[in-house]
Amino acid sequence: MRDKRTTTIALRVMAAMAADDGVVTRVVGAARGNSPEVARLPEAENRRHIATLLTAGAAHLRGGDGDFSAARALGADRAAQGVSIAGLLRGVHAGRAEVIRAGVEFARATGVDDSTILDFIVDVDSYVATVERHIISSYHTAELRLSRTARDLNTQVLRGLLVPDGAFPDSAQLSRVGLRTGSRYHCVVSDVTDPSRARSLEQRLQALDGVFGLVEGRLAGVSLRPPCPPEDDPPLLVISPATPLTSLRRRYPLCAKALAVASSRGARGVHPLTDLAAETALAAHPELADTLADEFLGTLDPKSAFHHELVVTALCYLDHGRRIGIAAAVLHVHPNTVRYRLDRLAELADVDLHEVPDDRHSHVLSTVRTWWALRTWIDRARGT
Repeated sequence: MRDKRTTTIALRVMAAMAADDGVVTRVVGAARGNSPEVARLPEAENRRHIATLLTAGAAHLRGGDGDFSAARALGADRAAQGVSIAGLLRGVHAGRAEVIRAGVEFARATGVDDSTILDFIVDVDSYVATVERHIISSYHTAELRLSRTARDLNTQVLRGLLVPDGAFPDSAQLSRVGLRTGSRYHCVVSDVTDPSRARSLEQRLQALDGVFGLVEGRLAGVSLRPPCPPEDDPPLLVISPATPLTSLRRRYPLCAKALAVASSRGARGVHPLTDLAAETALAAHPELADTLADEFLGTLDPKSAFHHELVVTALCYLDHGRRIGIAAAVLHVHPNTVRYRLDRLAELADVDLHEVPDDRHSHVLSTVRTWWALRTWIDRARGT
């Protein structure tokens, strides 16, 4: 138990330091000199906190109620000011050392013996360690609150930019989330719906100079630059061409529809909206797709493995530019097998991929109709 003499000396030294403007200057200088982030703040802001903490330290040594509100305020303020926890702690540790150094100087100047000074140092160090714990706790609490506030603002702005029935954000809101009205942005829509996974992906995408958040249940956003997904377990992302902010409302619904199409195909990674344009347009007319499949392939049996094989081969043949050699390599069969299957399909159904359309039909449109019918048939067959 500390004797009264040690307590009296500790109180006298701490009170003297709190009242000495020179000590406050030294502690502030140490904190700013060791933390560039702290140094970017106004010096008066640093002085205010240091002076308050030294005064609270004297009250603590006097056996007060342990009021650490100043420490908590310091942590919350630094979080709001954007100082990192590492930068904050560098300043705290430097200030801590300077406080102890100044305390030793004050004690020696008044003739205090070394053993009493050591007790004083232990007391001061214990107080500063407690202060540090309150600073860190308050910092993290404020950081979480600010993060939620920022996320709420991001979500509000994104809904206004992307969802047609929302109110379009004003210039002040756009500026607060870092968007520039004169720039062109990509609309990015992902298949990520799990909140924890969405936060992880959002952190990766923040470097693209954009804003991301959960919109209609999935991570979406806008970015100045196209994203590169993580190599490990990449999510599915659909990205539109860059467009003015006012045009994003027209792009987002298209990206959402294209995402559904790509997802149904098991796609992963980044896919430009333009690459999915044809499939997305066709997917918007399922009844017409069924009509084509029934008309061209109605004679095939969805439960027949052989018929399934014929349709898969025809799709592969069309997907690879009607090149038999490439289709055979993809399917791991001999080119003659591809030719045989295409011939058998022409015999069993109204699909002859060797036939050249007459002048009444565009070769491109004929291919699209055939591809659509084949894709619809195989999707329905897999669902049975």
